[in-house]
Amino acid sequence: MDMRKYRVACTLTFGDIYGQIIVWLVVLFISLAAALALMGASRPIYALATVGLILVLSLPFLLFAFVTTLLNHIELVTVDPATETRRQSSPVAIQKPAQAAG
Repeated sequence: MDMRKYRVACTLTFGDIYGQIIVWLVVLFISLAAALALMGASRPIYALATVGLILVLSLPFLLFAFVTTLLNHIELVTVDPATETRRQSSPVAIQKPAQAAG
């Protein structure tokens, strides 16, 4: 397979992962609410363990959701060499490196 005939395009936007972020924030707030409810108990270590357990168990699912969403938005686009020569201007604007003010 000649890779010069193909171009990799990523169509991922923030809107594609916005819902996932909202759901994970809801999970975080529910875990914090559970921790606050358990803080009044005789053993507050259970509150910290609850938050830690929920975070540790939810992070792999969040990572899986992000990665699969990203992979679903990567495309191989065929390029016709007769109509498209080497691209003079890239779709991403070329930026100057940041310089310290001084």
